[in-house]
Amino acid sequence: MSTERELFDLHARPERRDAARNRELLLEAAHRLVEHRGVPAVTMDAVAAEAGVGKGTVFRRYGSRAGLMTALLDDGEARWQAQVISGPPPLGPGAPPLERLLAFGASRLDQTLRNADLMVAAAGTHGRSLPAVAFWTAHVRHLLAELRVTGDLPLLATALLAPLEVTIVLPQLEAGVERERILATWAEVVERVVRAG
Repeated sequence: MSTERELFDLHARPERRDAARNRELLLEAAHRLVEHRGVPAVTMDAVAAEAGVGKGTVFRRYGSRAGLMTALLDDGEARWQAQVISGPPPLGPGAPPLERLLAFGASRLDQTLRNADLMVAAAGTHGRSLPAVAFWTAHVRHLLAELRVTGDLPLLATALLAPLEVTIVLPQLEAGVERERILATWAEVVERVVRAG
């Protein structure tokens, strides 16, 4: 099984210097637009204007608005994964595995809530990339193994992650369920799985 660090590094590919500069320029422009005007205002034209480049540059880089939204999500995901891999405990290493798992769930839920509009806008990818989901699943599986939970850990990890997905969380919020209740119920499920395992 790959370590968390190997999984994180596996998806990093070398990039030409000018391509990296353009990517940073476009992502910074898109992040500014999201922050100041909201996700609906982030169009290919708006990003091009904000970055001071032609619209063709944005289309060549991302292909579509959904591709741009996915890139914004991936950018934030990379920073978040770095915190999981090497940030301070309890999200990062150094805390007991159950404490880490509960911190992971709380942080993952916060990421989902913070990025819900982006996830919806990146609907072609269901708001998540396969490498991101693979990382989440591997991390939860790793923590379950440290907790000596037995059974089909990959599927168990997937089942524990499902309640934190945007397609599950948003309808609950719209129905009036508060974040604290979602998180408390998720933590209760985790603790039951750990006790049973």
